[in-house]
Amino acid sequence: MNSPIKKIMVYVDGTEQSITAAQFAICLARYSDAELVAYYIINTKALDELLKASIFLKDEQIEYEHDLEEDAKRYLNYVQELARAKNTLITTKSSTGSVYQEIVNAVKEEGIDLLVIGELSRIRSRRDEFYDETERAMRSVPCSVLIVKDEDHVYELYESLR
Repeated sequence: MNSPIKKIMVYVDGTEQSITAAQFAICLARYSDAELVAYYIINTKALDELLKASIFLKDEQIEYEHDLEEDAKRYLNYVQELARAKNTLITTKSSTGSVYQEIVNAVKEEGIDLLVIGELSRIRSRRDEFYDETERAMRSVPCSVLIVKDEDHVYELYESLR
């Protein structure tokens, strides 16, 4: 029987939850022989809003965006090392823009069968729920979505891979 999952994308945002999601995605890719893509989005939409609200000056925005680009490289390199340690091929990609829009576009463009994301943060208010870009993307992508929980169990699964 052919696997229904041929291409997996894991969204990496630098949180512990996204690293746990990456470990689980590596396990899934190995077990299903699926292609794996790790994707990091530099949220320039949020930076633009901070600039408009006069919280940032233009120079500060540019400097902060550069720092975020370095973070993206560091986290994607880390996820690549996690995959390499388990003899799993992974492609890493990053882009800038709205997290919601970039995830939806990437899923469509890459032909993703499964989006893997880390556990969503606790919603503190209706406003937070409305503005959570990852949750909005999860609801809008045309593929199945897996939310990874139970960090200890995932770590055990990841460590058991040969």
